[in-house]
Amino acid sequence: MTRRERLMATLAGKAVDRPAVSFYELNGIDEDPANTDPFNIFSHPSWLPLIELTREKSDIIAQRGVSCETTDGEAINEATKTTTEIRGGSRFTRREITVGGRVLTSRTRRDPGVNTTWTEEHLLKDADDIRAFLQIPQPMPTGVVHTKPFTDTEERLGDAGIVMIDTADPLCLAAGLFSMADYTVFAMTEPNLFHQLIEHFAERLMVRTMAVSRALPGRLWRIYGPEYAAPPFLPPELFREYVCRYDKPMVEAIQTNGGYARIHSHGNLRAVLDDISSMGADGLDPVEPPPQGDVELKYVRENYGAGMVLFGNLEVSDIENMPTPQFAEKVKRALDEGTSGNGRGFVLMPSACPYGRVLSPLTMRNYEKIIELAHG
Repeated sequence: MTRRERLMATLAGKAVDRPAVSFYELNGIDEDPANTDPFNIFSHPSWLPLIELTREKSDIIAQRGVSCETTDGEAINEATKTTTEIRGGSRFTRREITVGGRVLTSRTRRDPGVNTTWTEEHLLKDADDIRAFLQIPQPMPTGVVHTKPFTDTEERLGDAGIVMIDTADPLCLAAGLFSMADYTVFAMTEPNLFHQLIEHFAERLMVRTMAVSRALPGRLWRIYGPEYAAPPFLPPELFREYVCRYDKPMVEAIQTNGGYARIHSHGNLRAVLDDISSMGADGLDPVEPPPQGDVELKYVRENYGAGMVLFGNLEVSDIENMPTPQFAEKVKRALDEGTSGNGRGFVLMPSACPYGRVLSPLTMRNYEKIIELAHG
């Protein structure tokens, strides 16, 4: 089987010649060693062997957002001021939104040696901030989808893998406006107001999801954000309120056009697995084992694997830190639990990828071990 054929057969619940193996955020085509941007960690020579291994040996799942044309967004553009500066080698971005007599501010920092953006100040801090934010009209998708960047990536990959449509859910867009502490308080104590905030995003997300699903049928999607409402952050009844109510229609819109909806949720899953299953999701990632999560892959496969393709469940911290002989046992266990008994399918996959500029020799050896054992 080609790598593309293997992945598509897995999604459809068909037999495959071996379990697919994906390196998640790494896809071998977006990581550019020649890019001299100081914030491109992949320019360090230590990354090149892993980039090549990913490109040549993994079953590539390249992630892409898909944009739509929107109605006039001048209202939010006129209300927003964004400034960026470099200090001490780091990039600082400040955003100000003036609305309802208030100035909402947020600040982020990006360091050159770490492939992530830190939020140092979140946009919303209290209930009055939420009410002010809700006054800003959001531009609505028109239904015209920009498909070319997506299909160009598919052509570039060829038989090496597939391209996955990546989208936040309404909860992710709402919760990300707060610090985690403030978010959990508002979600617990101001449910009506918080629903208004989620709905502020939900309408345009649904319009976009339906339009993209029609324009790019039959593709794999990843919906991220549900973990914000999973324990220990919120109780399961609020997972149903803030996730199932809004994500199930997205799942159905994707499936209406032959697509596959994969739910992304880190951490604890046991208390919300029935709820995830009730949405009719086609896949689930990354099914983190204890202590990062609270459920074993074997349990999820036995109880929910008939309906969902499971993606996981290797921890990136183990890839970076565990001696290779011990790590090999983790890989063997994941392969055994992910493929045992009857189930729709399994893709061996880490929970994330390293984000430091220098990739250690141990990390490289452990990625090589993943490929060796997955390929048999």
